[in-house]
Amino acid sequence: MPVSGRDNKAARATERKRLRNRLVRRSVRTRVAKAKSLTEAGKESAQQQTLVAVSSIDRAVSKGIIHKNKGARLKSRLAAKLNKK
Repeated sequence: MPVSGRDNKAARATERKRLRNRLVRRSVRTRVAKAKSLTEAGKESAQQQTLVAVSSIDRAVSKGIIHKNKGARLKSRLAAKLNKK
């Protein structure tokens, strides 16, 4: 139970941030998965979708939602898959 109104306000702010972060992480995962599936299928749009995924990863990293090393790892794996085809 919160001791003061300040604790309650902090809890509300934390919840807003948690929901926003969850949304961003989910969209990054979706874009990465889409890029992977297009690359594996050998589609023409795979390169474009990979760029969209990399951009969303960079945005999430800059906002501090995912760690910079994780972002680098995801981008590296996407690029390796794309260049392998």
